[in-house]
Amino acid sequence: MKTTFISQDQPQYRANLHSHSNLSDGKLSPKELADIYRQNGYSILAITDHEYPKSHSELSREDFLLLTGYEAYIRTHTDARFDAYAPEVHLNLFAKEQDNETMICFNEAYCKYLTDPVQRKNLRRVGSERPREYSTSYVNEFIESANRAGYLVSYNHPVWSMEDEERIFSYEGLFSLEMDNTGTNRSNGMEYSGHLYDKLLLRRKHLFCHSGDDNHNKNPLTCPRSDSFGSFTMILANSLTYPDIIRAMETGSMYASTGPLIHEISVCDGRIHIECSPAAQIICSKGTRVSPRIRAIKGDSLTCADFSLDPIAPYFRVVVVDEQGHRATSRGYFREEYS
Repeated sequence: MKTTFISQDQPQYRANLHSHSNLSDGKLSPKELADIYRQNGYSILAITDHEYPKSHSELSREDFLLLTGYEAYIRTHTDARFDAYAPEVHLNLFAKEQDNETMICFNEAYCKYLTDPVQRKNLRRVGSERPREYSTSYVNEFIESANRAGYLVSYNHPVWSMEDEERIFSYEGLFSLEMDNTGTNRSNGMEYSGHLYDKLLLRRKHLFCHSGDDNHNKNPLTCPRSDSFGSFTMILANSLTYPDIIRAMETGSMYASTGPLIHEISVCDGRIHIECSPAAQIICSKGTRVSPRIRAIKGDSLTCADFSLDPIAPYFRVVVVDEQGHRATSRGYFREEYS
């Protein structure tokens, strides 16, 4: 019996699930952001301004969808000041309903960009409004409040956030891990969360994975330091409508990429079959020390690969790497999904 996780028959929509406009610390307006991403072949954009829940549905088009959400953060200092040597938590909240602009655990110290008096007056506030504390229990309380208020909650840029792995393992209620982040990669050069993701999967954390630009556009788009169009998520959905895209995200019908595309991942008769855009190597991680991989002959490329299914591996995930080192990363597929 064949189990198909990614099918060539399923439409794929390119999305940037992490961006900032001039409503917080970005340079471009929401409309300018929507225009440049649409012009560059994207179908979906989430404008996730800091502590600023806002629907931008008026910018959606028949071929371009705006997702409602925002980025929340929790720092070690109660006054929310930035400390480059201290860990912190950044979470993206994606609203399941397009008009949901609920603020979770409102805190004045964190809401410096929320200056619009009309926005503040009409703000729906949910969750504890006591000073935020950098603790596992508080973060879990925050995530639970967000989930109850109708948000999907993702964990952002783990490398940049500098949190201990054991603390990350203790968080509950997250739906996805940000695998690549263009903005923080420009600053630290190492924002890839593959090893952390494997450790989470080995602990039976059923998280999905995605990537985003986290763009602020302080540099021109032609500048090598531009933080746009580097990391994206391909979402597999029946249509480019808000309910279908959210349903796809919620069920893990998506994958992270900085370039390559995955056309098929399926399991049949003890084999994992992968089809993709031209690649230098295709890797199948199974949670072991050694991940089997197939490499292209020098000067050639791969567009498919097959791997044997390990009957005792708790999961597998696929990584496709092109000649430039750009990679596409699938979510982890657990044994109970294909056995």
